[in-house]
Amino acid sequence: MTKSRSAFPVLLRKVRYYDSETSRELIFLTNNLEIPAQTVAMLYKARWSIELFFRWIKGHLRIKHYYGTSPNAVKTQIWIAVSTYLIIAILHKQLKLPGTLHRTLQLLSVHPFEKVTLNELLMETDHGIFINSDPNQLNLF
Repeated sequence: MTKSRSAFPVLLRKVRYYDSETSRELIFLTNNLEIPAQTVAMLYKARWSIELFFRWIKGHLRIKHYYGTSPNAVKTQIWIAVSTYLIIAILHKQLKLPGTLHRTLQLLSVHPFEKVTLNELLMETDHGIFINSDPNQLNLF
Protein backbone atom coordinates (compact mmCIF):
# COMPACT_ATOMS: atom_id res chain seq x y z
CA MET A 1 0.00 0.00 0.00
CA THR A 2 2.85 2.43 0.70
CA LYS A 3 4.28 1.68 -2.74
CA SER A 4 0.89 2.46 -4.30
CA ARG A 5 0.60 5.64 -2.26
CA SER A 6 4.04 6.83 -3.41
CA ALA A 7 3.16 6.09 -7.06
CA PHE A 8 -0.08 8.06 -6.74
CA PRO A 9 0.26 10.51 -3.87
CA VAL A 10 -3.18 12.14 -4.25
CA LEU A 11 -5.80 11.08 -1.72
CA LEU A 12 -8.45 8.78 -3.24
CA ARG A 13 -11.88 7.72 -2.10
CA LYS A 14 -13.42 4.32 -2.72
CA VAL A 15 -17.14 4.45 -3.49
CA ARG A 16 -19.33 1.34 -3.40
CA TYR A 17 -22.63 1.47 -5.24
CA TYR A 18 -25.30 -1.20 -5.63
CA ASP A 19 -26.98 -0.99 -9.02
CA SER A 20 -30.50 -2.36 -8.60
CA GLU A 21 -31.06 -2.47 -12.39
CA THR A 22 -28.26 -4.98 -12.93
CA SER A 23 -28.14 -6.39 -9.36
CA ARG A 24 -24.42 -5.71 -9.17
CA GLU A 25 -22.20 -3.91 -6.72
CA LEU A 26 -19.88 -1.45 -8.43
CA ILE A 27 -16.73 0.03 -6.91
CA PHE A 28 -15.28 3.34 -8.08
CA LEU A 29 -12.15 5.27 -7.18
CA THR A 30 -12.29 9.04 -7.23
CA ASN A 31 -10.06 11.89 -6.18
CA ASN A 32 -13.09 14.15 -5.67
CA LEU A 33 -13.72 13.92 -1.94
CA GLU A 34 -16.51 16.50 -1.81
CA ILE A 35 -19.31 15.14 -3.99
CA PRO A 36 -21.74 12.52 -2.67
CA ALA A 37 -21.23 8.84 -3.49
CA GLN A 38 -24.50 8.79 -5.47
CA THR A 39 -23.16 11.56 -7.73
CA VAL A 40 -19.92 9.63 -8.33
CA ALA A 41 -21.93 6.55 -9.32
CA MET A 42 -24.21 8.52 -11.67
CA LEU A 43 -21.20 10.21 -13.34
CA TYR A 44 -19.62 6.82 -14.04
CA LYS A 45 -22.93 5.50 -15.33
CA ALA A 46 -23.19 8.46 -17.72
CA ARG A 47 -19.60 7.88 -18.76
CA TRP A 48 -20.39 4.26 -19.62
CA SER A 49 -23.33 5.40 -21.78
CA ILE A 50 -20.97 7.73 -23.63
CA GLU A 51 -18.51 4.85 -24.15
CA LEU A 52 -21.31 2.69 -25.59
CA PHE A 53 -22.37 5.56 -27.88
CA PHE A 54 -18.83 5.89 -29.26
CA ARG A 55 -18.65 2.09 -29.76
CA TRP A 56 -21.93 2.33 -31.73
CA ILE A 57 -20.45 5.19 -33.78
CA LYS A 58 -17.36 3.15 -34.63
CA GLY A 59 -19.43 0.12 -35.58
CA HIS A 60 -22.25 1.77 -37.52
CA LEU A 61 -21.01 5.11 -38.79
CA ARG A 62 -17.58 3.84 -39.78
CA ILE A 63 -15.68 6.73 -38.24
CA LYS A 64 -12.20 5.30 -37.83
CA HIS A 65 -10.50 8.54 -36.88
CA TYR A 66 -11.42 12.18 -36.51
CA TYR A 67 -10.09 14.69 -39.02
CA GLY A 68 -10.08 17.55 -36.52
CA THR A 69 -9.25 17.73 -32.85
CA SER A 70 -11.39 20.63 -31.71
CA PRO A 71 -14.77 19.86 -30.11
CA ASN A 72 -16.52 21.60 -33.02
CA ALA A 73 -14.66 19.50 -35.62
CA VAL A 74 -15.52 16.23 -33.85
CA LYS A 75 -19.18 17.24 -33.41
CA THR A 76 -19.41 18.28 -37.06
CA GLN A 77 -17.98 14.97 -38.27
CA ILE A 78 -20.33 12.99 -36.02
CA TRP A 79 -23.38 15.00 -37.16
CA ILE A 80 -22.47 14.48 -40.82
CA ALA A 81 -22.06 10.74 -40.26
CA VAL A 82 -25.34 10.47 -38.31
CA SER A 83 -27.19 12.48 -40.98
CA THR A 84 -25.83 10.26 -43.75
CA TYR A 85 -26.74 7.15 -41.78
CA LEU A 86 -30.31 8.40 -41.26
CA ILE A 87 -30.76 9.38 -44.92
CA ILE A 88 -29.68 5.89 -46.00
CA ALA A 89 -31.89 4.28 -43.32
CA ILE A 90 -34.90 6.27 -44.60
CA LEU A 91 -34.04 5.36 -48.20
CA HIS A 92 -33.73 1.68 -47.23
CA LYS A 93 -37.11 1.69 -45.47
CA GLN A 94 -39.09 3.74 -48.00
CA LEU A 95 -37.82 1.79 -51.00
CA LYS A 96 -38.34 -1.50 -49.10
CA LEU A 97 -34.88 -2.61 -50.16
CA PRO A 98 -33.99 -6.27 -49.79
CA GLY A 99 -31.51 -7.30 -47.14
CA THR A 100 -30.46 -5.40 -44.07
CA LEU A 101 -29.61 -1.76 -43.59
CA HIS A 102 -26.03 -2.91 -42.99
CA ARG A 103 -25.97 -4.48 -46.48
CA THR A 104 -27.26 -1.26 -48.05
CA LEU A 105 -24.60 0.77 -46.24
CA GLN A 106 -21.91 -1.66 -47.41
CA LEU A 107 -23.09 -1.49 -51.03
CA LEU A 108 -23.10 2.29 -51.02
CA SER A 109 -19.67 2.51 -49.41
CA VAL A 110 -18.12 0.02 -51.84
CA HIS A 111 -19.68 1.59 -54.94
CA PRO A 112 -19.63 5.36 -54.33
CA PHE A 113 -18.81 6.25 -57.94
CA GLU A 114 -20.58 3.47 -59.82
CA LYS A 115 -22.35 4.70 -62.93
CA VAL A 116 -25.48 2.62 -62.37
CA THR A 117 -28.93 3.51 -61.16
CA LEU A 118 -29.76 3.14 -57.48
CA ASN A 119 -32.24 0.43 -58.48
CA GLU A 120 -29.52 -1.57 -60.19
CA LEU A 121 -27.15 -1.15 -57.29
CA LEU A 122 -29.53 -1.79 -54.42
CA MET A 123 -32.25 -4.09 -55.75
CA GLU A 124 -31.76 -7.77 -56.39
CA THR A 125 -33.12 -7.72 -59.93
CA ASP A 126 -32.28 -8.81 -63.40
CA HIS A 127 -30.00 -6.06 -64.68
CA GLY A 128 -31.18 -6.56 -68.26
CA ILE A 129 -34.62 -5.03 -67.62
CA PHE A 130 -33.24 -1.49 -67.13
CA ILE A 131 -32.69 -0.64 -70.76
CA ASN A 132 -32.07 3.07 -71.16
CA SER A 133 -32.52 4.78 -74.50
CA ASP A 134 -29.56 7.07 -73.78
CA PRO A 135 -26.68 5.11 -72.20
CA ASN A 136 -25.02 8.32 -70.99
CA GLN A 137 -28.10 9.42 -69.06
CA LEU A 138 -28.72 7.78 -65.68
CA ASN A 139 -32.19 7.58 -64.18
CA LEU A 140 -32.68 8.57 -60.55
CA PHE A 141 -35.88 6.55 -60.13
